Amino acid sequence: MFTIHRVEKEIGGKMLSLETGRIARQAHGAVVAQMGQTMVMAAAVTAPPRSEEIDYFPLSVDYREKYSAAGKFPGGFLKREGRPSTKETLTSRLIDRPIRPLFPDGYFQEVQITVNVISADQDNDPDVLGMIAASAALSISKIPFLGPLGACRVSRVEGRFVVFPTYQERHRGDFNLVLGGKREAINMIEVDAKEVPEDIVAQAVQVGHENVQQVCGLIDELTDKCRPEKEAPLFELDETLCKRIEEETFDAFYQAYQIHQKADRTAAISDITEKAVQSYVACEPPVCTATQLKRMLDNVQWKAVRKLLLEGKRPDGRAYDQLRPIYCEVGLLPRSHGSALFTRGETQAMVSCTLGTGRDEQIIDGLTEEFGQSFMLHYTFPPFSVGEVRPFRGPGRREIGHGALAEKALEQVRPAEEDFPYTIKIASDITESNGSSSMASVCGGCLALMDAGVPIARPVAGISIGLVADGDRYELLTDILGDEDHFGDMDFKVAGTVKGITAIQLDIKASGLPHHIMEAALDRARQARLKILDIMHQTIDKPRPVLSEYAPKIVSIKIDPEYIGKVIGPSGKTIRAIQEQTSSLIDIEEDGTVTISCVGGDGHLKARDLVEAMTTPPKVGRIYRNAKVVSSKEFGVFVEISPGVEGLCHISELSDGYVKNADDICKVGDLIDVKLLSIDEQGRFKLSRKAALAEMKKTDKKS
Repeated sequence: MFTIHRVEKEIGGKMLSLETGRIARQAHGAVVAQMGQTMVMAAAVTAPPRSEEIDYFPLSVDYREKYSAAGKFPGGFLKREGRPSTKETLTSRLIDRPIRPLFPDGYFQEVQITVNVISADQDNDPDVLGMIAASAALSISKIPFLGPLGACRVSRVEGRFVVFPTYQERHRGDFNLVLGGKREAINMIEVDAKEVPEDIVAQAVQVGHENVQQVCGLIDELTDKCRPEKEAPLFELDETLCKRIEEETFDAFYQAYQIHQKADRTAAISDITEKAVQSYVACEPPVCTATQLKRMLDNVQWKAVRKLLLEGKRPDGRAYDQLRPIYCEVGLLPRSHGSALFTRGETQAMVSCTLGTGRDEQIIDGLTEEFGQSFMLHYTFPPFSVGEVRPFRGPGRREIGHGALAEKALEQVRPAEEDFPYTIKIASDITESNGSSSMASVCGGCLALMDAGVPIARPVAGISIGLVADGDRYELLTDILGDEDHFGDMDFKVAGTVKGITAIQLDIKASGLPHHIMEAALDRARQARLKILDIMHQTIDKPRPVLSEYAPKIVSIKIDPEYIGKVIGPSGKTIRAIQEQTSSLIDIEEDGTVTISCVGGDGHLKARDLVEAMTTPPKVGRIYRNAKVVSSKEFGVFVEISPGVEGLCHISELSDGYVKNADDICKVGDLIDVKLLSIDEQGRFKLSRKAALAEMKKTDKKS
C-alpha cells in the first residue's frame, strides 16, 4: 500500500530524519521531518493560476501547531484551534521568506505549502523542522523549486555554539540564530542576542551554514530516491516587444528615479507608465495585456534603478554610506507614560510606551507551558503612511513580523523584572514610510522607553543595509529607501547598542549571500548604528529619573509563603480590605512575592506597610503609623496595628497632658500613630501614642 522513502543523518549532534510516502500521498509533495519526539509534516501542492492576468507568484505558506501534538487542550472556552497565533504567523513568515526567491522567473502557478506540527516534545522547537520539511516537500514534488534549502538554529551557551539547541539551552544562551540557505550561500537570517559583537555573529553564521549544507545533502538524498519529474510552465514575454518598450522608456525611468522626493518621483513614474498603457494596451487592437505591460515595465525599472545605483546615484542623491536626515523628539504625547517621534528622511514612527502591572501581561498558550509576556511591541502600518487608500483589517503578517523584530531588539536591554516589575507595551504607529520602518520603530521605541523612565541597560538603534550586485562587483547601501529595497538584492536589518547586536533580520532576493559580503554589511551597519545613537543621545541621554505621574507605582516585597493565607484572609476579605483602604492593587505569587501597585498617591507604600506588619512579628520599639482605633474604653483604646493584631493604648499613654476621656483624643475608626512599648507574658501588646509622638518629633528636629 505504501512506498515509503526515508533518510536520516546526525547533524549537530541531533538525529534528523525525513520520510515521505506514508502520509498525505495526494499532495504533490509531502514530507515528515523528525527530531527527537518532535514531528512536523509539510505538504506542497500546485495548481494553475486563478487568472491569466497575474503578475506575481501566488505562494502561500501556512504553519499550524495542533495542541494535541503536545497532549494539550487549548486554553479558554473554545477547545478547537482558531486563528493563527503570533508564533504560528511568525513561523509561516520564517518558512516563506527564504523559499520565495527560489522559483523560476515567470513561474506564476499557485503554490500552497501547509506545515503542521503533529508531535511536539518539550525540547525541540518545530519551527526550523518546518522549514526543512517544506523545502524537502518542494524538492520531491513536480514544482520547479530551485533548492534544496537547508535550515538550522544555532545558540551560544556558556561561550560555545550549540546547533539545534533545546528550549532550555536557548533560554540559557546569549545568542540565538535561525539560518536558511543553499549549499553555496545563505539567504535568510534571524537573530536575537544580548549585545553580541559582530564577529560572534559572523562565526555563528559560518557554523550554521556548515550544518545547512548537511541538511541540503540529506534532502538531495531523499530527492534522489523519489526521482520527481519537474514541471515548469512559465509565462513568457515577447522578447522583441520587451526590447522595444525598454528602448522607449528606459531613459525616462532613468531620469525619473533621480528625483529626490518620493511623491514627485512616484508621479513621474506614473506618467511614464500611463503613456505606455495608452500606446500598448488602450490602442486597437491592444499590443499586449495590462499585466504583460506591467511585467515589462517592472523589468525596465529594475534595470534603470540598478544602473543608477552601480553608478553611485541613489534616488535621493545620497552617498552609499550616508544616512538620511534624522529628527528625534520625546514627550510629545502628554498622557502617555513615554512617547517619541523618530523621523529618518521620509520614514517616520510615532511611538508610545505604556507601563502596567503583572495583571496586564499577555498570556501565551502554545505547545510549551503557558506563560505571561511582560514585554511587547505592536507595530501598525496604516495606508496613509504611503499615501494609499486601503481597508483596515487588523494586523497582517508583515505588521506582526516587523513588530516582533523591533520587540526582540529592545527586549534585550530591558531591566530585570525584580528591579523593574512592570509590564511594558510599546506601540509604534508608522506615520510616513519610505523604507526601514521597522528600524525606525526600534529607534523610536528606545526613545519612548527612556522618556517613560524605564532603566534600560543601553540605548538601541537599528539600520537597514541594502545591496546591489553585478557579477563580482557589489555596493552596499546604508539606510535603504523603498525603491532600493524593491529593486535591490538584499534587506539586512541590524539593531544593537554601542556594545553589540541585539537583533538581525536578513532577506535576500538573489539565490544567496556570500560570507564576505555579510561581514562587510555587518561592519557598515555598526558604523551607521553608532551615528544614529549619537543623534538620539542629543535628544535624551539617559532614562528619566522618575516615572510619569500617570504611570502605576509598583513596589515588591517578599514574605514567608506561610503568611499568604493570612494576607488573603477568609474568602479574600483581608486583602480586599487593604486594597480598598489604600486604593491599591495587590498580587501574590506562590513563592511569596507580593507586588503592590497604585496610580497616584502613595497607596502602594501604605499597603506595603500593612502587609509587612501582618507578616512580620511585632517588634518592641517600632512605631506603627496610621493604626486604626477599633474600640474605646474608660481605661484607654484598643488599636489595630496590623490586620488582626491589636494592642491596648492606656489612657495615660494617649497624650502628654491629663486625659479625662479617651474619646477626647480619638474615636473609633480614627487612625493614630502608636509605639509598641512591650509584650507581656500573655502576649498582650502595650502601645503608646505619647511615646510615638515624642519620638517622631525628635526625628523631625534632627532632619
